[in-house]
Amino acid sequence: MLNQLVVIGRLVRDPELRKTENGRNVTNITLAVPRSYKNSNGEYDTDFIDCVLWSAVAESTSEYCKKGDLLGVKGRVQTRKIESDDEKPKQITEVVAEKVTFLSSRKSNKTDE
Repeated sequence: MLNQLVVIGRLVRDPELRKTENGRNVTNITLAVPRSYKNSNGEYDTDFIDCVLWSAVAESTSEYCKKGDLLGVKGRVQTRKIESDDEKPKQITEVVAEKVTFLSSRKSNKTDE
């Protein structure tokens, strides 16, 4: 069996590097990926794909990428359940990145802050 995919999209927000309790680097990113076909209103919908990056991949992405940059992510799909005190268990589906390729960056403008 095979669980592997490639997603290309733009970063929705700047990546933020954090450390786990075990001292491992991690960052979560969301990629905006436009669909290749129009909806019933004649517009292109966009999917927002959540990705988890670990260790060196998380470090380099946090250091060199910002909101709006175009990234390619190669990884696997993972589902997990989280529980909260007031709700039923919730299932989350995300991409665990093995490799991130920096494809392009948006030109920075001094008025953009």
